[in-house]
Amino acid sequence: MFWADKIAADAQENQVVNDSKTPSGRVHVGSLRGVVIHDVIYRALKYAGKSPKFLYGVDDYDALDTVPHYLDRQKFEPYLGFPLCNVPSPEDSASDYAKYFMGEFLEVFEYLGVKPEVYYLRDLYRSGRLNTYIDIFLKNAQLVREAYLEVSKARRSDDWYPFQTICENCGKIATTVVSDYNGSEVFYTCKPDATDWVKGCGHSGWVSPFDGNGKLPWKVEWVAKWDLLGINIELAGKDHSQKGGSRDVANAICRKVLRKQPPFHSPYEFILVNGTKMSSSKGVGSSAKEIAALLPPELLRFLILRTQPKTVINFAPNYETTTRLFRDYDTLIEKHQALSPELQQATALPEELKPLLYAQLDGVIQPYHPVELSTLISLLQVPHLDLQKEITARSTQLLNEYDWQIANQRIAVAQKWLADYADEEEKLVIYLDKVPEKVKDLTQEQVAYLKQLIHTLANVPAWDAEALQTALFATARELEMQQPLAFKAVYLSFLGKERGPKAGALLSYLERDFTLDRLKTVTASFTPV
Repeated sequence: MFWADKIAADAQENQVVNDSKTPSGRVHVGSLRGVVIHDVIYRALKYAGKSPKFLYGVDDYDALDTVPHYLDRQKFEPYLGFPLCNVPSPEDSASDYAKYFMGEFLEVFEYLGVKPEVYYLRDLYRSGRLNTYIDIFLKNAQLVREAYLEVSKARRSDDWYPFQTICENCGKIATTVVSDYNGSEVFYTCKPDATDWVKGCGHSGWVSPFDGNGKLPWKVEWVAKWDLLGINIELAGKDHSQKGGSRDVANAICRKVLRKQPPFHSPYEFILVNGTKMSSSKGVGSSAKEIAALLPPELLRFLILRTQPKTVINFAPNYETTTRLFRDYDTLIEKHQALSPELQQATALPEELKPLLYAQLDGVIQPYHPVELSTLISLLQVPHLDLQKEITARSTQLLNEYDWQIANQRIAVAQKWLADYADEEEKLVIYLDKVPEKVKDLTQEQVAYLKQLIHTLANVPAWDAEALQTALFATARELEMQQPLAFKAVYLSFLGKERGPKAGALLSYLERDFTLDRLKTVTASFTPV
C-alpha cells in the first residue's frame, strides 16, 4: 500500500493535518518536500472519506538570526534578533519581511495545487488565542525543564521559564531571558550575551506575557499549536526527528504538561540539490521558486513523490537527471493507459502508479503522446529548424490539442534548462557552415570508419534516430573498431568536440545529403601524419 494511503487507512475521522515554516529568507526547494507530503496525506484522507483539514503555519514570531547574502546587510543587520514580522520587507510588495518571503513561497503552493488554510503565529499570539497555553506552560515551567532534561539531556536552570518577551527597549526577542512569573507578568532581562550573533541591550523589567508581547520556545509552541488547532497529523524532517531531538522533546512536553497524546508523526528525509542540504537563511541551494520555474508542477510533485519519504532525494538539474525525470513520468503515463478502466480509478490504482496520481494537481491522470525532453533540447539548438514541423514529422501519431499543450510546456522547460542550467559541454553547437578545426585530431582508423559510414548511411532505409544509431554501431562492428572511438569521430566531424548527444539522434536532426557531404569533406581533407 502506498505510504500516504496507509496513513489514511489507519486514521480516524476528521483529521487535521499541519505543516509549518519559518520564513527567514527565500524558501528552498527542500521545504517543498514537507509541503507536498502533507498535501498528499490530506488528499489520501479525502479519498478515504475521513473529512480532513489541511493547515499551514507561518512561524513569523521567530527571530531574524542572520542576513541572507542576497539582501542589503547594512539595512537588515540592525534588525537581527527581531521577530520576523517586525522586520521591514525587502521590497514594497509586502508589509514586512515574513510576509514578503512567505508570499513567494505561497506562489509555489498555488503552482503545485497545494491549498491549505494558512495561519500566521503573529495572529495567534496577538489575538490572545495562545494566552491560555502561555499561562499553563509558565505555571508548569518545572515540568517543561524536566522534559528537556529527560529527553535531550539539556539542563535548564531552576529560574528558566519557557518564554521570550519582545524587549520593550530594543525590540529584540532572541536576547530576552525570563526568570520569574507571578501569574500575570514575567520578569525578563535582555542579556548582552544571550546569543553569539546579536547582543541584547541589558534592559530588564516586568511585563505581561500575553497578547503578543512575546513567544513560547518553538518546541513548546509546537505543543500549544497542536492542542489549540486540534492537529492530529504532523510529520517532521529528519533533523527534528532524531532520537532525543526536537520532536521527541515536544512529544514529552505534550504528555507531561497537557497530559495528551501528540499527533501522528513520521520523519522524512531532505532534498539535496547537487548533494548539498539547503538553508533558506543562508541562501544555499536552489530556491523553491527557481525549481518551480524549471519544472512543470506535475513533474515537481512527481520528483518528490516517486521517492519514499524516508529516502533522501538528490536532484541535480543536469542533463541526465532532468531528462530522466521526464522519461520516468512518461513511462508511468503509458502504464496507466494500458490499464483497464476499472484499474484506472484512484482507489484501485496499482501502488506503482500512485506517485503519478498524487502528482496531478486535480487528481486526474490525463493521457498524452509524449515528446521527449532530450529531443527538444537538441532540436532547439539546430539552426534554421522549424520546431513544430520537426515534432510533427517525428511523432508516430497525429498530436491532439492536449499533446501540443504538453509539448509546448516541455519546449519552455528545454529553453529554460539551456539558458540557466546547461554546461558548455552539454550544449549542442552544430557546425553547419564549416568543418570544425578539431577534425585534425582524427586518426587514420577513425577516418576509415567515416569513409565506411558514408556508404552505410547512403543506404539506410529510414532516416530516423533508431535506424541511424543501429547503422553507426553496425559499421563499428564491421571494422572491429571500439565504439567510443567511432562515435568520437562523428562528434568531431559535426560538433568539434569528443562527446555529444546520442549520435543517431544527432544525425537525424540533419538532412541526409548534408550529412554525407560533410563526411566526404572530412575524409577527403585528411592528411595522415
